[in-house]
Amino acid sequence: MIAVVPSWNSPPQNLTLDLGSIHVWRVSLAQTPSCLQSLQQTFSTDERTKAEAFRFPKDRSQFIVSRGALRAILSRYLNLHPRILCFDYNPYGKPSLIAAQGGNILRFNLSHSRGMALIAITKNREIGVDIEGINPKFSCLEIAEKFFSPLENSVLRSLPDHLQPTAFFTCWTRKEAYIKAVGKGLSIPLNGFDVSLAPGEPAALLNVEENPEEASRWSLIELIPSSDMVAAVAVELCCWKLHCWEWRGEF
Repeated sequence: MIAVVPSWNSPPQNLTLDLGSIHVWRVSLAQTPSCLQSLQQTFSTDERTKAEAFRFPKDRSQFIVSRGALRAILSRYLNLHPRILCFDYNPYGKPSLIAAQGGNILRFNLSHSRGMALIAITKNREIGVDIEGINPKFSCLEIAEKFFSPLENSVLRSLPDHLQPTAFFTCWTRKEAYIKAVGKGLSIPLNGFDVSLAPGEPAALLNVEENPEEASRWSLIELIPSSDMVAAVAVELCCWKLHCWEWRGEF
């Protein structure tokens, strides 16, 4: 799929999610103290415990906003108060809503980096999202050698030096989005499958070493959330319509 530079719009008052749609929400993690307080009031006991465990206030507040925004956004689709939402976790830690609240229908995933979060939501199919800030000084070739496939390393090293950091983080987000969508975490080795990464090349899952038919089951969507960041969404099946929304602290 081609890269999408979306317009992040305010959602309509009557928000609906069609079966063939993907909604991606952009969330600024810099919110007011009053917003943080309101969000934390919707937390479960275990979420409060996790928030309190963060050593640094910035990390704590970003957790509160990302998790609280997830609750607030999901509640809009379900017409339920954010406080009563309940989550299950698979053996690898991927969250879902409990079945009684539509967990077998409404699927979601969250990622955050550099003060921004993305929340991807769809119905009746698995989805994963990842966002990363581009660091031009990052030792991308060294890290790629450890985690990327031989094909990905070959493509990355063939690029001009000034393009390598963006290509690295583009590849990383696509790989992370896919393993998050599958929901098996790092039990899937990052070097066990190939994604596209060259500038201008459509986002795609090219090959999965252990299951060659797996690539045809997934779509990858590249998102450009800001000028210095890259992101990717992985979703089952090929037919989708993308909507991008901005969360502004609404409940």
